[in-house]
Amino acid sequence: MQPLTDPDQTKSSSDDLEQILESSRKDLMGYCYRMLGSAFEAEDAVQETMVKAWNSQDQFERRSSTKTWLFKIAHNVCIDMVRSPQRRALPMEMGPSTATADVVLGAPAHESVFVQPIADEAVIDLTADPAMVATARESIRLAFVAALQHLPPLQRSVLILCEVLAWKASEAASLLDQTVASVNSALQRARTTLAARRRAGLTPTADPQHAKLLADYVEAFEAYDITRLVSLLRDDVVLSMPPFNLWLSGPDELAAWFLGQGIVCKDSRLIPVAVNGTAGFGAYHEATPGVWEPFALQIIEARDDGIIGHHNFLYPETFAHYGLPERIDERSMAGQ
Repeated sequence: MQPLTDPDQTKSSSDDLEQILESSRKDLMGYCYRMLGSAFEAEDAVQETMVKAWNSQDQFERRSSTKTWLFKIAHNVCIDMVRSPQRRALPMEMGPSTATADVVLGAPAHESVFVQPIADEAVIDLTADPAMVATARESIRLAFVAALQHLPPLQRSVLILCEVLAWKASEAASLLDQTVASVNSALQRARTTLAARRRAGLTPTADPQHAKLLADYVEAFEAYDITRLVSLLRDDVVLSMPPFNLWLSGPDELAAWFLGQGIVCKDSRLIPVAVNGTAGFGAYHEATPGVWEPFALQIIEARDDGIIGHHNFLYPETFAHYGLPERIDERSMAGQ
């Protein structure tokens, strides 16, 4: 006769799994985001991973660690989601510069075409050791995530596991059903590909020394002082604007854009947000006097003495995902 299942033991196991799932959420989210290049697809993948893990907990025989088991499920979910031939990219990877600011924008591309941003807090424990936080932020930079999308899924996964999450090659091999030798080989090929792309101009994250530069940027942008704004840009600065393929290069073209088609940015308000390991701002356009509504999530990349990247994601419906308010209303604020 089979022994009866102890309901208290079953409840304890379920409670333990629930705790493990929640404590693993950020790491799983980080893995899935780097694999997929989209915060929203990563959220879907993590949710599916949680459901699959919960439904199959009785099949987990503990021949591997719980961590490996969870990530194996997440990996398989991601692989199913990246079978599409479309690779997410940044506008700068999709062709030469638009060259002039008077370009016709054309129809917006589908969201799935572009690498999408993510809030730092969604994938990073911001209370961890500052050095670990800084390293984690480097691994979610837009350019780094875009570069990952050039790797075949196996190389992408190996590099994320071993380089970003600091797994041993043996742990990655167990998760991926590969030999240690094949994991090391895939890791070496992935490193070579990323090194080549870094030489092509991947940009670094901002750091505390850029605080004044960013404060000056906010003042210049909100005042729409284009002369001052241009003085903060490096000669190799680029502007991009998903969901459009548009990208411009150089301070003169950016100035022409902001004074031409980009004049809609005049009288904007910016709210800072930590996104993709660097400085971000929710940009709000004035809808009526005293009321500003979401327009674009800005990602501002700085290097040395100036701004090198001015990336604008025109998806105002995503502002809540970054903890940004649905509007700025100075009328209600004045009445408080």
